[in-house]
Amino acid sequence: MSSPFLEVTRTELDGVLILKPRRFGDQRGWFCETYNQERLQEAGIDLVFVQDNQSFSAEINTLRGLHFQAPPLAQDKLVRVLSGTILDVAVDLRKASPTFGQHLSVELTAENGLQLLVPKGFAHGFVTRAANTSVFYKVTAPYAPDLDKGLAFDDPSLAIDWGVTRETAVLSDKDKIQPRLSELPDVF
Repeated sequence: MSSPFLEVTRTELDGVLILKPRRFGDQRGWFCETYNQERLQEAGIDLVFVQDNQSFSAEINTLRGLHFQAPPLAQDKLVRVLSGTILDVAVDLRKASPTFGQHLSVELTAENGLQLLVPKGFAHGFVTRAANTSVFYKVTAPYAPDLDKGLAFDDPSLAIDWGVTRETAVLSDKDKIQPRLSELPDVF
């Protein structure tokens, strides 16, 4: 699934992919295509992105997530870091999946240029590992506040090692009160 311009790595969670666009460098620095629909289609990724989002986190240990958008406007996400470092996490919420409740964690940095493709049916979140971190992601459906859902980042059944605790994480009020996996309705 790789090309001279884009390396695509499958993960143990079906549909979650790690993308690494090739960088072309010289003494000035480097250039890369961070998104090219035709190259993604050649790699078997046939998604139409309709909205771009960017977040900035001033503090280290800022934790955003775990979030997902429910059908009929569920979102695929293509996530990358513009500056700083994050631990990016995807959790399988598809009840019929053999990997339901399992997660994948990947370090995304401005330096490594990796991107994480998080498909519909997954909760997504990240924690910043550097101050002044900017995260950019594309989504396949527009934001719908009434379908915006979440999952407790520190649910013990998920066993995610975020490198932070509820006491040390910088959380939004919304993320402090998200339900556990066992409390979620059958969404996907």
